[in-house]
Amino acid sequence: MSSVRVLVGTRKGAFILSSDGKREAWEISGPFFAGWEIYHMAGSPADPNRLYASQTSGWFGQVMQRSDDGGKTWKSAGNEFAYDGVPGTHQWYDGTPRPWEFKRVWHLEPSLTDPDTVYAGVEDAALFRSTDGAASWHELSGLRGHGSGPSWQPGAGGMCLHTILLDPRNRERIFVAISAAGAFRTDDGGTTWRPINRGLTSQHIPDPNAEVGHCVHRIAMHPSRPAVLFMQKHWDVMRSDDGGESWREISGNLPTDFGFSIDVHANEPDTIYVVPIKSDTEHFPLDGQLRVYRSRTGGNEWEALTKGLPQRDCYVNVLRDAMAVDSLDSCGVYFGTTGGQVYASADAGDRWTPIVRDLPAVLSVEVQTLT
Repeated sequence: MSSVRVLVGTRKGAFILSSDGKREAWEISGPFFAGWEIYHMAGSPADPNRLYASQTSGWFGQVMQRSDDGGKTWKSAGNEFAYDGVPGTHQWYDGTPRPWEFKRVWHLEPSLTDPDTVYAGVEDAALFRSTDGAASWHELSGLRGHGSGPSWQPGAGGMCLHTILLDPRNRERIFVAISAAGAFRTDDGGTTWRPINRGLTSQHIPDPNAEVGHCVHRIAMHPSRPAVLFMQKHWDVMRSDDGGESWREISGNLPTDFGFSIDVHANEPDTIYVVPIKSDTEHFPLDGQLRVYRSRTGGNEWEALTKGLPQRDCYVNVLRDAMAVDSLDSCGVYFGTTGGQVYASADAGDRWTPIVRDLPAVLSVEVQTLT
C-alpha cells in the first residue's frame, strides 16, 4: 500500500509527518536540527531514502544535511560552495572582485534520475549543483554572468533564487525564479541563461515591462506538460504555454491576486492551487479567512476551498515553498503556515484537516509518495 511522507522545514527545526495511503492518521517525527532554520527539505525522486536539508544559522552559517534512510538519521554532507570550482572565492559577473553575500540556501531540487545530483538556489541569487550527494558544490555561473546581473535587486525577503524546475523531457532545460529579478531559463544544462519575463508587468519598477526586475514569488509545472508554467508573482497569477516565452494573466475572479505559493494537481494538469494574501504590506488572508483557491480550468475561474480551514480571526501567511501535492489517485494537497499549522486534504482540496497545529513558523513543505 502506498504511503506519504511530508517534509516540513521551520524556523526552529525540521519535522517529518508520515501516513499511509488513507492519510487519516499521522506520525510526527522531529524536531531534527532543533533551533536551526530549515529553509527547505527535499527528497530524491530517484531514491526515496535520500533526503536533503538546508540548515541555516546566523551564528554558524550554512550547513547541508543528508539522510540516506528516509530521515531517521542525518549527517553533515558538505559545506564547501565553490565559485567556478575554487572554494571560498567569489567573483561577480562583471569581473571585478566584490563581496558576494552567501546568506542561505533557499531551495533544493534533487535530480529526477540521480540521487547524488542536487541543485541549490541561494541568497544572494545564484544556482549551485552537486553531483556527489551534497559533499561539494559548484556554481552554474552563467546565470549570474547574464548581462542583466548588475541590475538585479532584492525583494523584501532578500535577493533569493527560490524556485528550480527541471524539465523531465529535456535534461538540458532548467527554469529558475529570483526575487526580484524574474524568471530565467537555460536550454544547455546551465551554461547560458536568458530571461523569460515577456508579458509580466510590475508597476513598482522604472519600466513596468522591463526584461528583468519582476518579483516572481513561485513557479509550478506539471511533469506531463513541462512547457506549461504557472506563476504567482508579487501581484498577478500568470500562465505560460510556451516554456516561459510569453505570459498571460489568469487571476480571474480571485479576491486578491497577491500571494506566495502555487501548485498543480498531480493528476489534473489544468487544476491549480493558490493561497491569496491580502496585500504586499498585509501578509495575511483577506478578512481573516484562510482560503485555498482552486481552478480546474487552468486559471481565470477560481473556487474557494474552506471546509476545515479557519474562517475568522486567522492572520497567518503561507510562504512560497510551503505548498505541495502527493501523487496518489486521489491527489493530496498540503500547506504550512507561519502560525505553525500544517493542513492536508486527501481529496484534492475539498476538505482540510490540520496534521499538526503548533510547530514553529513553517518555511517549506514537500511531499514524497512512497510505494
